[in-house]
Amino acid sequence: MQITDKISKMAASVIQQARANSFMIVTAESCTGGMVAAALTDVAGSSAVLERGLVTYSNAAKIDLLGVSQAILTTHGAVSAECAEEMVAGALVKTPKAALAVAITGIAGPAGGSPEKPVGLVHFANQRRGEPASLDRVIFAGDRPTVRARATLHSLHLLAELLGSGIGDRC
Repeated sequence: MQITDKISKMAASVIQQARANSFMIVTAESCTGGMVAAALTDVAGSSAVLERGLVTYSNAAKIDLLGVSQAILTTHGAVSAECAEEMVAGALVKTPKAALAVAITGIAGPAGGSPEKPVGLVHFANQRRGEPASLDRVIFAGDRPTVRARATLHSLHLLAELLGSGIGDRC
């Protein structure tokens, strides 16, 4: 199965599960540039559960829209677990109707990597309102489109996990 088909299938599952549980979702995306929200909105009925998708590609957007602290960005960088955690928390603060949030920040390439933070490194945070955030770090192989697609699919899996559905294989 192609990754685009997997994304479509997972997005449909997330929408179905969120609708069944009356959960609203918010996404906070950096390296995926809105691909998670786009995958969700490709599904009919998504307006019942996708409250908003925030694309916070720049550091200024992370600060302005999500409340990520300059100290986190200076100390750990935008591509860090600490930044992802602040992104997901900020998404929930800025979106009171949402019960679930996912945040994604990484280096899709082809440039921008370093030995400590290679191309393909993506940090994820997912959180259900009132519970602690879960953090995940993955290094995806492939070119820029592949890294972004795999990060999108992984984000959908994380949302499915928040919804209590372990559908499909993680990437």
